Amino acid sequence: MRRPLLQDTALRYFLEVVRSGSATVASERLHVAASAVSRQIAALERTLGTTLFERHPRGMVPTQAGEILAAYARRASLEEDRALEEIQALQGMRMGLVRVVASEAFANVFLPQLIVRFRQSHPGIVFELDAQPPAVVSALVRAGDADIGLRFSQAPEPDIEVQFSQPAPVLALMHPGHALAPASGLGLRQMGEHPLALPGPQTTLRQMIDAACSRQQMRLQPALVSNNMSTLHAFAMAGGGLSVSGSVAVRQLRAEGRIAAVPVTDAGLDLRTIEVQTLAGRTLPRAVQAFLDLLKQHLPEGG
Repeated sequence: MRRPLLQDTALRYFLEVVRSGSATVASERLHVAASAVSRQIAALERTLGTTLFERHPRGMVPTQAGEILAAYARRASLEEDRALEEIQALQGMRMGLVRVVASEAFANVFLPQLIVRFRQSHPGIVFELDAQPPAVVSALVRAGDADIGLRFSQAPEPDIEVQFSQPAPVLALMHPGHALAPASGLGLRQMGEHPLALPGPQTTLRQMIDAACSRQQMRLQPALVSNNMSTLHAFAMAGGGLSVSGSVAVRQLRAEGRIAAVPVTDAGLDLRTIEVQTLAGRTLPRAVQAFLDLLKQHLPEGG
């Protein structure tokens, strides 16, 4: 039992046009004629007595009324998924899909290990794990394209319910034999005396570091810039110099003694939090809720 079963055809067509921005593209994705999509949209507009889209040469953009209907349609679609999964799983969590979107720091090691642990008890549950920048994480949860979002955050997000939050201190990473490894804390100015591997400027971590440097009227000159966290970790583990990370991303490496981590003490680097996000007002399917509970249980390990 999968969609389309319960949701009204007009709403499904309407929501696909919202997602794609085009009746033609929506028709291709739905495998129906473009005229059929247009008829359904026109029928909805007649029924509601309002225009749902602004038509432009380059696409269709929802009006304010269209945005309200889209929010309803997304929730209706998600509730349908939940109902079907509940019907299929009356005898226990033997089937189901959990869609997780996360910042790369969590998607590389932490989440795959947690998924393996979950599937040991529930082998019939299937996962989709998507690594995305923080802003995209929240956008996918808000659009109903992901069930759970895990990201670093510095400000509240609209239509997002924060299921779990904890501080995300910044750590300086280095080879366990590095001269700075025994330190109890490090400042950015001291770190700048060594080769540095830093994340790209679009990450919340780099933005916090750049802001702290600006306040101190200093500039770091990294030896390596990479948007791949595993690359930054490997640089530090190989003895190339220092890098930076949150705690969860390097929890396993620290436990194995493959990397050393020292808190970075500059003011302003304590503004990030780790957030587990879901769509506000949504009732989660049983499998999603069970994995969410496991996630909230294991995130606090090691801070």
